[in-house]
Amino acid sequence: MRAKTVLPAVAMTAVSMVLTLAVVVMWLGTAVPWPIALVVGLGIDGGWLATLAYERRLAAQGDHNTVVTAVGWSFGLLATAVLVAHALTAGASAGAWLAVAWLPLAAKALWLVHGLWECTALTPVALDAIRGIQQEARDEAAVARARLRAEAATEETRLTAVTAAGARVARVQAKTAQALSAAWSTLETARAGEDTGRALTSVTARVTPGVTPRWELPVWGPMEPVASRSLEAAPALTDEALDVLVDEIRTSETPALSYREMAARFRAAGHSASEVRLRAAWKRVAA
Repeated sequence: MRAKTVLPAVAMTAVSMVLTLAVVVMWLGTAVPWPIALVVGLGIDGGWLATLAYERRLAAQGDHNTVVTAVGWSFGLLATAVLVAHALTAGASAGAWLAVAWLPLAAKALWLVHGLWECTALTPVALDAIRGIQQEARDEAAVARARLRAEAATEETRLTAVTAAGARVARVQAKTAQALSAAWSTLETARAGEDTGRALTSVTARVTPGVTPRWELPVWGPMEPVASRSLEAAPALTDEALDVLVDEIRTSETPALSYREMAARFRAAGHSASEVRLRAAWKRVAA
């Protein structure tokens, strides 16, 4: 993975250094002896390369120096300025030289990108952990989506079933109401008929002469429920009455009954009192 960023930077650096050296030798070689032009070109490339090497050393140590970085960018700008100046004096081929004048700055930018990559690079173990966490999150999201879809489908099925059941109940109620309405209409017609009245009179006259019974229609509609009879709780005995009963039962035999025997007979006789009151009454009469 490291080669993906360092190899382009190395290639761009080599190309820019060769191009800068060639341009300086060709451009200054017409004005000064070519050895001097070669020294100038090597000086520019050497300064560029030296500052780059020092920056890389600092980066390997986890350090950074702003002065060194500024010097490196200055050499890059100087090389770019030389290439631009040569392109402006090249005449017809000025466009071609201007097209490659950005190579020194591009090489510095690539080294900057590589440095940023090194600052953010992670070990394979950390990358595997991150991939595991991401995969786990995707799995949980997929399971949650599946659960929501299943719950939605279940709710839809339930609502459909409830709606269908409600429709069936409504149809049954409508049919029942229609049948009751027809039956009530038939009964009303029979009650209002004259022949029916005479028939009822002839039937009931033998039992109750001179009495014409009234034939009431059955009630069709809501009825008031019959209140269920509730057993009224027997009134609680007063302390005086409780004392008298306890004393009578206790002294009903000789020797006097114990508390346990008295309590059993008290309750068998149908009397009611709490255990606390009964024991308190026993203590009062037995004192």
